[in-house]
Amino acid sequence: MATLLFHNIIFGPVQSRRLGISLGINLLPAHGKWCNFDCLYCECGWNADHRNDRRLPTREQVREALQEKLQRMQQDKALPDAITFSGNGEPTLHPQFPTIMDDAIALRNRLAPQAKICVLSNATNLHKDAVFHALQKTDKPILKVDSAIESSIRRINRPQGHYDIAYITEQLQRFNGQFTLQTLFLRGLFHGEKFDNSTPEEIGKWLDIVQRTHPREIMLYTIHRDTPAQSLQKLAKDELFAIAQQLAAINTWGAEVRIAE
Repeated sequence: MATLLFHNIIFGPVQSRRLGISLGINLLPAHGKWCNFDCLYCECGWNADHRNDRRLPTREQVREALQEKLQRMQQDKALPDAITFSGNGEPTLHPQFPTIMDDAIALRNRLAPQAKICVLSNATNLHKDAVFHALQKTDKPILKVDSAIESSIRRINRPQGHYDIAYITEQLQRFNGQFTLQTLFLRGLFHGEKFDNSTPEEIGKWLDIVQRTHPREIMLYTIHRDTPAQSLQKLAKDELFAIAQQLAAINTWGAEVRIAE
């Protein structure tokens, strides 16, 4: 099982399937994983495999590292399309996430004004007003919902604690459509239990969340990198297109739908 951890605060830039040339920001431990999900497909591996490091970078360290990198990229005339908070877990778990976001926006405005500020999040901390308002300031809050059925969420995403999809949906509605919904589709077997979040029942309930939240953009994708669970199967491209066609039938508000294999 190969896993990928990000050992620096700033990493990349990398060519992202969804965001173009993306400069990454890791707010989590440099040599460990910290997340309130333990997804079967997480490129960072299992939470239990990386518990030896819980040191978080400070606001000042993040600001200095980002400024230094953007200044170098500016000098090289190679500025990024996106500045993306992702890394070794859930970025909104960092206690200074809101103020770090303010710093990132200020540095972007000064050094790379064309770059979009993006956040990859599992949407579990939207109930925290400071986190919610920080995400509202970004260009692309990209929020994960892999299933509308809680038993599937518990098999695929394995939330570490309480999770209520109805409450998550209510929190997504607070964005008034100004967010990106991200869903990874897969099937497989884990600990003797089969799962497939692309069945007609799954898609029907997921489409209900889409209709209730009206995201301005919807990202559909499947497994792309090595995963900690070994019995996972990616969806074929035509299966993702079939889901997109079902989306088109209800997409009366004109959301942009992106498909990545």
